[in-house]
Amino acid sequence: MSTRVLSRREFLRSSAAVTGAAAAAAALPAWMPRLAFAPPGQAVRGDVLIAIFLRGGADSLNIVVPHGEDAYYRARPTLAIPRPDDSSAGANGRVLDLDGFFGLHPALASLLPIFQGGELLAVHATGSPHDTRSHFEAMDYMERGTPGDYSLATGWIGRHLATLNTGNTSPLRAVGWGTALQAALRGTSSPVALQSIVDYHLNGDPAQAALMSNALNALYSLETGSIYESALATRAAIDLLAGIDYASYIPQNGTTYPESEFGMALRQTAALIRAEVGLETACIDVGGWDTHVNQGGAEGQQARLLADLANGLAAFHQDMGVSGVSVVVMSEFGRRLQENGGGGTDHGHGGAMLVMGGSVIQTPVVARWNGLNTEALDNGDLAITTDYRDVLAELLTRRLNNAALADVFPNFTPTPITLFR
Repeated sequence: MSTRVLSRREFLRSSAAVTGAAAAAAALPAWMPRLAFAPPGQAVRGDVLIAIFLRGGADSLNIVVPHGEDAYYRARPTLAIPRPDDSSAGANGRVLDLDGFFGLHPALASLLPIFQGGELLAVHATGSPHDTRSHFEAMDYMERGTPGDYSLATGWIGRHLATLNTGNTSPLRAVGWGTALQAALRGTSSPVALQSIVDYHLNGDPAQAALMSNALNALYSLETGSIYESALATRAAIDLLAGIDYASYIPQNGTTYPESEFGMALRQTAALIRAEVGLETACIDVGGWDTHVNQGGAEGQQARLLADLANGLAAFHQDMGVSGVSVVVMSEFGRRLQENGGGGTDHGHGGAMLVMGGSVIQTPVVARWNGLNTEALDNGDLAITTDYRDVLAELLTRRLNNAALADVFPNFTPTPITLFR
């Protein structure tokens, strides 16, 4: 019978401890599971965090639709998604009801069973309290975790990793899918930006790999500052990735991922998790959400984006489940309530976040909802009643085992919102 490993962590680091551990292991029956414990002073690793950022300001009012609000339909005569009981709309063009008041855009149909199964929820009327409507500023503030403050150069995930000592020295502790590293990952943990696993170790081309290796070795000779650290991390990541046979990775439960950049990023994230290379967090960007013109309602531009988002998340859920994995989806801000003259929506304020994982409460939508009447709006926008850091703070403490919130989100006191059982 093969030995079943219950932990990814090393038992002890020193050679003496390894010798002792080997002797102890030899004395155990072959059928007994081997246990590994974090040494004193190290934290127990929590879930792998998958942070998905919808770049461009996603229109949350047409994602998690307040179909119980008459004001929503008055403000969006052409873009509003028909109510679940609207017989004038086709069955595939109506809101998918969640709780009698909120519902999903029909393009999110593949996520409905996960909502109904209690493993996915939405937090509505959430976002960053800073009032900027600039994409650049809003994204930068949100990823820093310090709205209105540029004094910290690190990102909130980077600070999370820096304050949670799990004893994990993997060069793939944190990865960002894309050609540039996400600002949320900036910090001391040497995160790695990946376009794809295949591309990162140069498609198996020995000549290209040798050139990259020589270039990195030249950087090693500097032995100083961030360039040296970056080169070291890159070389280590290439070496580790070279051993992952991604092409032969077979998703579980008959899962087929979408053949899109988002679908492939999720598939490769699943492969890294299953390869047990020390991944603790992955960031994935999804662009195209700046829908000023021809946004569409039940069909159209936004619907296509939502279908890709939903099908990717549903595939990841089918492949990986929620045990040991937490997913959060966010955008820099929402869109205005009133549709514009171009068949779209302009930059707004309040939005919505999605949280998928184990132990979420059995409520599909969490919202301190003030309504969409004029007096309840924030200068024509959905008002923010839940700071996005409140959502992330609960995720950090309840699922990632990190209680150092004052370091991750300085000068901020989270308000409990109870997202997890």
